[in-house]
Amino acid sequence: MNFAARKRIYTAIERERETKVITFVTSDRVGVETQIAPDCVDLFVDLLDRLGPTKRISLLLHTNGGHTSVAWRLVNLIRTFCDELEVLIPLKALSAGTLLSLGAHKIVMTKQAALGPIDPSVNHPLGPQVPYGNQIARVPVSVEAVKGYLDAARKDLGVIDQGALAQVIIDLSNKVHPLVLGEIFRSRAQIRFLAEKLLAGQVNDTEQAQKIIDFLCADSGSHDYTMNRREAESLGLKIEKPTQEFYETLRKIHLSYAEELKIIEPYSPQVLLGANQATNYSLVRGLVESTKGGCYAFLSEGTLAKVMVPGPTGAMVESVTDQRTFEGWRKIV
Repeated sequence: MNFAARKRIYTAIERERETKVITFVTSDRVGVETQIAPDCVDLFVDLLDRLGPTKRISLLLHTNGGHTSVAWRLVNLIRTFCDELEVLIPLKALSAGTLLSLGAHKIVMTKQAALGPIDPSVNHPLGPQVPYGNQIARVPVSVEAVKGYLDAARKDLGVIDQGALAQVIIDLSNKVHPLVLGEIFRSRAQIRFLAEKLLAGQVNDTEQAQKIIDFLCADSGSHDYTMNRREAESLGLKIEKPTQEFYETLRKIHLSYAEELKIIEPYSPQVLLGANQATNYSLVRGLVESTKGGCYAFLSEGTLAKVMVPGPTGAMVESVTDQRTFEGWRKIV
């Protein structure tokens, strides 16, 4: 199934639910993952301008997350074009995807759909460095991991002496740059502020909203935690269970974009090359689409080639080069 086939399904959903559908998919294919990022905002502006003001918008979402500030910007952008926003989750909307979902008036979740914690990780030019192959890479720092470290020192280990606590912080700053730590604590306050504002359209009780924020920001224990629709509803979120017919429709759409993005096939340059000495490739790594606006795809294109390079012992070994010629969003329909 391609966009033309999905478009027919979107049209049926729009007719049955009296809504307008926008689909946003970021790939979680191993090796070529993508995320919610600033470069998608203009695409939504284009699709929404073509759509115009409407009563209801249904955002069909599949993502592992990304930039929280972009999720905040997107949900506010979409809500300026509609009176009611619902998020449809066939499989998952994690991290920044969950934050975006909090800004909807309701969330439609299949039985396998998952939300997750919204505690951010900070990527910073001064972040910690770790070896990555022959290079050194900077790794993101989890906001709640830093808080957990300090809480463990105070509560679990009973460190209460001010001098000892100062030494704990000094030791931490020797591992994580002080400017990164400052960004971490700023981000922690910001994510709670954003979540509180977004939840206002879905949860009226302030105390209940704070419980939801506490759980999604810290009490869930790990950023890998996932939450199904039953737990999301018990937490206080406004969840809709799709009918069997609508479930099958959402499942059909999911299988379509999963096939197009080859989500269940880990990316391997060697497999792509096969017996060939070189091959051109075009990988679909994201989709933003609607019935009126057409389909944008995030593409990576280039040429893979086998080459011989000196190995660790000096002997020549086979390697693969990737000559990337294009990477970004392109309108394909």
